[in-house]
Amino acid sequence: MPRVHKAVLFDRDETIVVDVPFNGDPDRVQPAPNARALLDRLRAAGFRLAVVSNQSGVGRGYITAEQVDAVNRRVDELLGPFDGFFVCPHAPQDACECRKPKPKLILDAARALGVEPARCYVVGDRESDVDAARSAGAIPIKIAGPDELADAVRRILDYCGEFASSQ
Repeated sequence: MPRVHKAVLFDRDETIVVDVPFNGDPDRVQPAPNARALLDRLRAAGFRLAVVSNQSGVGRGYITAEQVDAVNRRVDELLGPFDGFFVCPHAPQDACECRKPKPKLILDAARALGVEPARCYVVGDRESDVDAARSAGAIPIKIAGPDELADAVRRILDYCGEFASSQ
């Protein structure tokens, strides 16, 4: 059976949207350049898309879980539809199981999407995104910020196109 990748899991801040530290205001959401069109290309190619995001501002008391949900709804309005948002609300010192670089968010997202982790790409701007992907058995793609989102999408589509044509 051919190995086809079925999901792309995105870190949120500084990946698909410009980072606004501890953003609790949906009006401050600014998508990455051409993000909607890029994500729609992945959707058209049959990928399920989700967001996996550490939001330590909740655990630190800077923002509420409701504010994170409101920002995620705005991201979904601008760039969606996404198949899910998976959030770690804990502060780094909480030593939780869901904060990247631990793999729980990736594993939870893959399970909810019905996709094996090995069939998921994880796109993010931090080494913790890469480490979480590797620990989960997913394929990491690290970008330096939202201006590199197009390159990540191109790499995913090129790889899948090359793979499909070699079958």
